[in-house]
Amino acid sequence: MAVMAVIFDFDDTLLPDSTSALLSAHGIDPGQFWSGDAQRLVEQGYDPPLAYLNLLLDEVRPGGKLAGLTNDQLGVFGRSLDSTWFEGMPEFFDDIREIVGQQRDVTVEFYIISGGLEAIIGGSEIVQNHFTGYYGCQLGEDRETGTVRYVKRCITFTEKTRFIFEINKGVRQEASRTQPHLVNKAMPEDTRPVPMRNMIYVGDGMTDIPCFSLIRGHDGDAFGVLKRGSESAKQAFLEFLRTDRVTSLHSPDYRADADLGSILRAAVSVKALNISLDTARPL
Repeated sequence: MAVMAVIFDFDDTLLPDSTSALLSAHGIDPGQFWSGDAQRLVEQGYDPPLAYLNLLLDEVRPGGKLAGLTNDQLGVFGRSLDSTWFEGMPEFFDDIREIVGQQRDVTVEFYIISGGLEAIIGGSEIVQNHFTGYYGCQLGEDRETGTVRYVKRCITFTEKTRFIFEINKGVRQEASRTQPHLVNKAMPEDTRPVPMRNMIYVGDGMTDIPCFSLIRGHDGDAFGVLKRGSESAKQAFLEFLRTDRVTSLHSPDYRADADLGSILRAAVSVKALNISLDTARPL
């Protein structure tokens, strides 16, 4: 059975930014957090993901606005965001499975690769019901209190490509957590379970450029998600297209009659047909 993978960023691709939602829910101004506090740390040399993770952990300390926060609480919060996923979700996943199911010996898997908090992502019932794997930043807990205290895993821009290779080589999520070097195991291209040409990547911004470039460079497809009406979105649009990093860019609407929803269904249909034809050809 040939496998196609449709891979998504999470925040601002499938739903509005979940970390900003967490901050707002606890009385922290997202604008000040991202453009003020986090940006100052970046200017001091911090990687952007480490900047925001350290700021979060500062707020978890006694007296902070996130005091006592646990991964279980983050999971519950993630579940509460299921109603905020963009239009067309989660029906999109059933539609894609139906489209792929029309081809013989082809199946589809869904993945998330995010610089957001994995505990929030994993708490979503939509994620639990539809995704084969999801990867995000992880926070380790204090053994005595259960409160998040440490940065356990940080996913930077290029770190996202590690998980592309894990999917490519068939390294499952649980194995990835405990055996991080499995991704480096030599494996001939023609034996890898999910060839990159069978992948479609959907992301919303500059952090996804390494994944866009990697998958497009191996004959896969990449689609950008951008909000309309902002100058930053326009600049990102021009940057993406100038380097041919994405096939096209669209507003985050996954309904069948929306730009993004329709073109993704078409791309999946074409790719599934091509995979079916390739597997049917005699050696």
